[in-house]
Amino acid sequence: MKILIIGGVAAGTKVAAKLKRENRNYEVTILTKSKDISYAGCGLPYYVGKVIPERSQLIVNTPESFSNLTGVTVLTEVEVTKVNPADKSVEAKDLKTEEVKTYQYDKLVIASGAEAIKPPIDGAELKNVYFMRTPDDAHALRSAVENGEIKRATVVGGGYIGLEVAENLSLQGVRTTVIDMAEHILPGFDPEFCDYVENHLAEQGIMAFTNTKLEAILGEEKVEKVQTSKRAIKTDAVILSVGIRANTAFLAESGIELMPNRTIKVDEYLQTNVEDIYAVGDCATVMNRVTKEPAWSPMGSTANIAGRVAAKNIAGSKLAYPGVLGTAVAKLPELNVGRTGLTEAEAISSGFNTISVVAVVDDKAHYYPDASSFIVKMIADKDTKQLLGLQVLGKGAIDKMVDIAVTAITMGANLHDIENMDLAYAPPFSTAIHPFSHTVNILLNKISGSFETITPSAYANGEAKDYKLIDSSINPSIDGAPYVDLTKVDGELSEFGKDEKLLLACAKGKRAYMLQNRLKHFGYTNTLVLEGGTTFNEVTL
Repeated sequence: MKILIIGGVAAGTKVAAKLKRENRNYEVTILTKSKDISYAGCGLPYYVGKVIPERSQLIVNTPESFSNLTGVTVLTEVEVTKVNPADKSVEAKDLKTEEVKTYQYDKLVIASGAEAIKPPIDGAELKNVYFMRTPDDAHALRSAVENGEIKRATVVGGGYIGLEVAENLSLQGVRTTVIDMAEHILPGFDPEFCDYVENHLAEQGIMAFTNTKLEAILGEEKVEKVQTSKRAIKTDAVILSVGIRANTAFLAESGIELMPNRTIKVDEYLQTNVEDIYAVGDCATVMNRVTKEPAWSPMGSTANIAGRVAAKNIAGSKLAYPGVLGTAVAKLPELNVGRTGLTEAEAISSGFNTISVVAVVDDKAHYYPDASSFIVKMIADKDTKQLLGLQVLGKGAIDKMVDIAVTAITMGANLHDIENMDLAYAPPFSTAIHPFSHTVNILLNKISGSFETITPSAYANGEAKDYKLIDSSINPSIDGAPYVDLTKVDGELSEFGKDEKLLLACAKGKRAYMLQNRLKHFGYTNTLVLEGGTTFNEVTL
């Protein structure tokens, strides 16, 4: 069987390698527009920051090494310009010679990826305007920093790659600003978590200006300023990370169905609407595993997993790709961020009876060196108790929290299924009750009514204005608020009425919960605990 693969980065090379493992007799050929194949696109920001020292480390395989390793034929600098399903062929131009050739196939895999969006603004062609899609992009930016050309940089776009580039520039001593036209940076998180991250970045010296549109890049021969919808900002470089667009223009006359965002529509077996043509990676839309709605997941993980499934199906299996959860993690200055599943807003719009909790839990035994906290938002359906989503921030291994949630959501687990899991414990790694299980317990307490709270977003919206703020921290920490020492509460508190509205706040929420539990025992009927405490909220009288 003759199999053509258009594109040779993550998805394309995965399909090719797996096909040859399935059947060495397959004639597998990759046609790719670029010089490189199988490069680590997700590692580019870390090459900029010298975390990855050598450019060669970004290249997982050269065309020659990949061919030798797998038996796949790799043709680089060959751009496919047309797909002809009627005679099962593609037309492609050799970019070195300009010669146009026709290649026949029995099965075709489109893994053409995506390209950085280049906004149509004045100044985009000036020197020191960069993108971040290829090793060449990363090398050019790093070289300019090393040569002393860049002291100030502006990253346009507050997604994961943009923020990782900002972090790595900052680590190199470059004064870095992020601008984004959206209300918040960090897509895929609920607004209160975005607020927290924006404030944290500011404390680390990276200012994020949201609701801010890039209007022009100013300078004579090289970048000198950016003009935004709010102000002009002096800068030596602009890194455009405003998003990506699927490379599907060459499919215009192919009859292959595209989604509104120009990605390729595929079924659960990763087949297009045209027989014997598959699509995987950044150029294709898949499905959300929870809602079953179309979802675009331009991630290296999705590309590799879907590529493997497609290869098995081409080889004769009938393996359904179950979809994505939007799982993502990122490393920011002194803070790791991760998420999976539905946000609270998405859960509500999808028709779930949504309930969430924000909890601050220890990431390992509190007495162990470098112990810290996870700030977790867990989202579930109140009726079925089905776990729907998780967002987590922290200095530690937030990925393990995300991955447990991925496993639970994938298996369709509810909170009772996962509340007493036998997760790994030793002081360097976790707490005796794992922080994930701890969060599940907190959410179950909230669902049962034994833990009555106000969420951070509700608090920020002023919904506790009628409540008297009570400081229940280990030591007084909220200026002007009456302080109650939990350990000394063994009866009624004469200074508070039993029906009085009392908002209990401490550092993390734990002591406030314990105080609420005790006050309920003594007849207090109107208490709320501030979720996330002073760790997550700006608490003032």
